[in-house]
Amino acid sequence: MNHLVSVIILVATISCTKPESMQTNISLATAIEFQNLEQATFAGGCFWCTEAVFERVRGVHEVISGYTGGDQKNPTYKQVSYGKTDHAEAVQIAFDPNEISYQEMVEIFFATHDPTTVDRQGPDIGKQYRSAVYYQNSDQKDIVLSHIKALSDNGKYPNPIVTQVEAIKTFYPAEDYHQDYYEHNPDNPYIQAVAKPKVVKFKKQFKDKLKTSS
Repeated sequence: MNHLVSVIILVATISCTKPESMQTNISLATAIEFQNLEQATFAGGCFWCTEAVFERVRGVHEVISGYTGGDQKNPTYKQVSYGKTDHAEAVQIAFDPNEISYQEMVEIFFATHDPTTVDRQGPDIGKQYRSAVYYQNSDQKDIVLSHIKALSDNGKYPNPIVTQVEAIKTFYPAEDYHQDYYEHNPDNPYIQAVAKPKVVKFKKQFKDKLKTSS
């Protein structure tokens, strides 16, 4: 077996793609209401990875995996994962600004994925795996753009940052089996090869922002 074939088989084996399931109606409204929480929405490749990182951030109350950035209504995982919509896999987060700021959330997001690859994160390729921040208001927009400029000015990355910065559209929660996927499927080859290293990186780089229970 030649090297190219081996690589193709490995990527197929650890791909984020799984069978479609029933869609859930999870919402952050309950978590945000009456608790003075704020909302953040990030897309950084497979949402299993992004969700796993932010579930360990202190001040984060809820993380929901889902789809956003496109105009198609009620997308399914099968449609999104096969590139049949303009949506990206993303996470919507409810966090307490008294415990962690939006600026800190943005710093964690950029540090735990590659913002310089167009429509790709690791083995996952396609517009559904693009790097994007979907801001809730002008303050969030300014914070994201300022952080991107700072990263670019200090030469953090050898290649240009390609992260899209757009106003949030409708966020569609993903199917039930995607929620807390990292916790429920620790032995999954993709989790072991792709998601776990990102969680380990977060824990090492942001020890002061780690939940005590993580």
